[in-house]
Amino acid sequence: MANVTADITKDLAPNGTLRASINLGNPVLAQGTPAAPTGITVDIAREIGARLDVPVEFLCFDAARKSFEAMTTGRADICFLAVEPAREAEVAFTAPYVVIEGVFAVPRDSALTTVADVDSAGVRIGVKRGSAYDLYLTRTLLHASVVRGDEGVDEFRAQGLEVAAGIRQPMAEYVVVRPEVRLIEGRFMQIQQALGTTTTRRPETVRFLRDLVEELKADGFVADSLRRADQSDTLVAPPAPSAQADSLNSVTR
Repeated sequence: MANVTADITKDLAPNGTLRASINLGNPVLAQGTPAAPTGITVDIAREIGARLDVPVEFLCFDAARKSFEAMTTGRADICFLAVEPAREAEVAFTAPYVVIEGVFAVPRDSALTTVADVDSAGVRIGVKRGSAYDLYLTRTLLHASVVRGDEGVDEFRAQGLEVAAGIRQPMAEYVVVRPEVRLIEGRFMQIQQALGTTTTRRPETVRFLRDLVEELKADGFVADSLRRADQSDTLVAPPAPSAQADSLNSVTR
């Protein structure tokens, strides 16, 4: 079990309350309302609060970029974000607890049929501003361009863009009710969703969070929480490499 000390509690919740930044804009990770949020991120935050023996305050936002800003401006003590190089300078991440997929949607009669086809000159991709897939596509695309908005699919529709990018689950729901749109088969990225705190925390505090995430994956906590939220437990991330090595060593000793 991840061990808690008084120093860790003071470091992680200096005001006596653990402030958790929650992104309600990702329906896989959080559901409900700002007044009554639910989902895997809420469950993990509550578990951390229970371990620290402090109350939890939820700061809810409709986009990852806002959740990130709450973390980096000192309004939140922990956050739940996708691991991306642009964020790692300011956020100390655990290994992922959930892995989800980024996918493309296109008009049904589009000539674009594969993920590789999308990165072509003249192709415009609608994305949610500041999302993990916005950051990823911005640093990896060679020919296509990104069009940012509050919701990528809204920009896709309003501007007649060639492609929309998003998370598989809501994108699959989007195309079901819009027969004129289809998903391109396969994913363009894996989105590694992790728990984070500021890089200014003590090393033992970050280690506590990393150990806790591995524990919650291993004992079924993450899988159970996903099922309660009507999400697939196949989204649970594999153990971190160090945790796999520790498990193997315990068997061979």
